[in-house]
Amino acid sequence: MPEEYSDAVLRSPQAHQRAGVPIQQRRLSEIPRHILRVSCRRCDRIVEIQAADAVRLYGPHAIWKDVGMKLLDNGCQQRTGVREDDGCWPSYEHP
Repeated sequence: MPEEYSDAVLRSPQAHQRAGVPIQQRRLSEIPRHILRVSCRRCDRIVEIQAADAVRLYGPHAIWKDVGMKLLDNGCQQRTGVREDDGCWPSYEHP
């Protein structure tokens, strides 16, 4: 392998991400996507936000799981009738 290739790989943004960490546990500043999407597995509601807007509203150190839960915080549209506060079941997808 040429030395330039390995240097380019080490300089890439993906090389600085935490390896093996699921996207929902990463900080917003560590996610290289332009659009972030979270959906509810129960009611199929989908919420998208631009990564720049998420960073501006919640800060670069906010965890995507926490931000996604806040975006789905209005309550699930599919109620079971067992509890009034049963909320969405988040799924963090690739847009």
